[in-house]
Amino acid sequence: MRFSLAAGFLGAALLGAPAQAQMGPGGPPPAVGVTEARRQPVTESSEFIGRVEAINRVDLRARITGFLEERLFQEGSEVEEGKLLFRMERAPFEAQLDQAKANVASAEAQLTNARTALARARELRTTGTGTQVALDNAQAQERTSSATLLGAQAAVRVAEINLAYTSISAPFAGAIGRSTYTPGNVITPASEALATIVSQDPMRVAFTIAQRTSLELRARYEGRGGAAAVVVRIRQSDGTLYPLPGRIDFIDTQIGRDTDSILVRASIANPIRAGLQQNDIGARQLVDGQFVTVLLEGAEPVQAITIPRSAVAQDQGGFFVFVVDGESRAQRRNITLGRSTAETAVIERGLEAGERVITEGIQRVRPGQPVNAAPAGAPARPPGATPAPGGRPG
Repeated sequence: MRFSLAAGFLGAALLGAPAQAQMGPGGPPPAVGVTEARRQPVTESSEFIGRVEAINRVDLRARITGFLEERLFQEGSEVEEGKLLFRMERAPFEAQLDQAKANVASAEAQLTNARTALARARELRTTGTGTQVALDNAQAQERTSSATLLGAQAAVRVAEINLAYTSISAPFAGAIGRSTYTPGNVITPASEALATIVSQDPMRVAFTIAQRTSLELRARYEGRGGAAAVVVRIRQSDGTLYPLPGRIDFIDTQIGRDTDSILVRASIANPIRAGLQQNDIGARQLVDGQFVTVLLEGAEPVQAITIPRSAVAQDQGGFFVFVVDGESRAQRRNITLGRSTAETAVIERGLEAGERVITEGIQRVRPGQPVNAAPAGAPARPPGATPAPGGRPG
């Protein structure tokens, strides 16, 4: 047991000797790789989860009760505005219209007779052979006949409207889904929707952002045109970026009480893909109800100081980097990050363009320690020294 303990202490001493030689006061400065902080154009971007929506959407429903006679479209196809989609049995409604027209003719005849009787009563009253009572009755009968005619004419209009409801057409151009009913079924205004039409181009993407984020975005773009300075892009579920940009066209006027977020909508084109026909499968990339990642980008890049993301470390005090000063010493510098990516860090405060930032060998550096700096990726200058591998701080 004594031999094992002694051997362990001896081994630890031997293993610690090289580290002491490198890191101790008498050892050479550690080799590090540095990269200059650069001021360059940066496209600011923020990501949110959104859903694609059709701008126009309608459930086709019956407005009268009758038999469904024909379905005049292919399910899943695109239809033009005004295209006839369903036809209901017309004969009963044509008969109702004919009956209403006959009632109008009868009412017109009664009104003509009432007006003749009124003229005769007036003439008799003028000559003194007729009574005032007879004249009053004739006037009342004329008014009644006139009202009866108006009612009959209104019934004709109602019958014409009901007959028109036997034909159900597309209110706008779009894609039509499955048909709920097949010909032969009786449908009523209380029945389920016959089918649903959604417009195709343009589409709309809706997403919510936290109130705090909305205030940050407002401050960022307020002096650059507001919503007009933002380009909306979307990434589909397979990771591909949709090629066409969109523009914000609506920001809700109320904050959600439960979520403390606000609804934003953007309009985006959804044309037929090159080489495909209108009713081909996948002719249009965006589909109503599709989940996407929404990217809000500045319409114009802004000048910002950038460094490799691997140079940034974090502790309880926040984000920081090590810079090499004029005396080749590593100095800690606290920084404020902007909208960064996994590869590039955008620095809002804490660095100036041209400063040398340590990106390789950070784990061996202490504040105020002399370092042997070389451009990142280049071999260390001391002969025989092994360059420290670059890496992102944990």
